[in-house]
Amino acid sequence: MKKISIVVPVFNEQENVRVFYREVCKYMESLNYLFELIFVDDGSTDDTVLILDRLTQQDPRIKAVVLARNFGHQVALTCGLDYANGDAVITMDGDMQHPPELLPILLAKWEEGFEVVQTIRIATEGVSGFKSATSSLFYRLINAMSDVHIAEGGSDFRLLDKKVVETVQRFKEKARFIRGIIGDVGYRQAQVEFVAPQRYAGKSKFSLGKMISFALNGITAYSKMPLRFAFYLGIILGLLSFALTLNVFYTKVFTTEAVPGWATIAASVLMLGGLQLAGLGVIGEYIGRIFEEVKQRPLYWVSAELTNTAATFSKKHNRAAS
Repeated sequence: MKKISIVVPVFNEQENVRVFYREVCKYMESLNYLFELIFVDDGSTDDTVLILDRLTQQDPRIKAVVLARNFGHQVALTCGLDYANGDAVITMDGDMQHPPELLPILLAKWEEGFEVVQTIRIATEGVSGFKSATSSLFYRLINAMSDVHIAEGGSDFRLLDKKVVETVQRFKEKARFIRGIIGDVGYRQAQVEFVAPQRYAGKSKFSLGKMISFALNGITAYSKMPLRFAFYLGIILGLLSFALTLNVFYTKVFTTEAVPGWATIAASVLMLGGLQLAGLGVIGEYIGRIFEEVKQRPLYWVSAELTNTAATFSKKHNRAAS
C-alpha cells in the first residue's frame, strides 16, 4: 500500500492544530493509503508544542519536529520534506486555509501520473484588497523578470512525487523560495484551483515585513533584472549628464550669457545621487545574499523530535547547506 506524507509547518497555531488534525484524518482515512502527518513547529511560543506532544502520544501516525527557533515558513517546509518518507508528499498550512477536502483530488491527479500537483488560490475569503493587489503585482513582476514561470495564486499547498522531493532536496540555497524551485524543477505538473477560506482561528503570522522579505527572496533568487536595470539606467543617465555638460560648456564659451538653469543642475545632481544610492542598494542586496550562502551554516537545527513514544533530542537531522 502506498504511503503519503503530509508536511505541515506551524507557528503559534494552538487554536488550529487539533481541528486541522481531525479534518485531515477524516479525509485520509476514507482513502486507501497509509499516511503520516508531520508537523514542523517553527519556534512557537504558545502551547502548540504541548498540543503536538499530546497528539503524537495519541496517534502513532503523527510526528512533530520542533525547530530550535523560528527559521521562517520556507525553511520549516524544507525541514518537513527532509523528514518525509512517503511515496508522495503533500505540503499544506495548518490554519485551515488549505482545505483538507482537496486531498482526495490531489491524490487522484497523482494517480493519473502527474508528479507535481499545484493548487492555485483564485480568491481568499476576507482578505484585504491591498493584499490581493500586491500579491498579483508580485507574480506579474517575477514572471516578467525571470525565466522561471510561477503561476499566479500558486500556494504552498501541493503534492510532490517522491522523486520530485529528492530533486528539491538538492537545492541548498539559504534564501528559500520553494514556489520558484517547484517551477524550476520541471516534471509533469497539474493544477487544482480553490477558494481559500478564512483562518479557522487566530491571526496570520505573515506580516507586511515578511511579505516584503518573501518577495525579495523570490526576485533575487530567480532574476538578475534589478542589477541589469541599474546598469542600463546608469548608462542612460550618464549620456544625459554628458549632454548637459556639453550644453553648459557651449553656453560658457560661445555665448555671453551666464550659465542658466542652476536649479535644474542642482536637481539633476540630487537625482543622480539618489539613483546611485538605489543602484548600490540593489547590488548590496545581492552581495548580502552571497555572504549568507558562503558562510555554509546549517539551514536549520532541531530541538526535539516528538513521536508516540517520547520526545527524542537529536542532532542527526540538522541540515547543512552544503
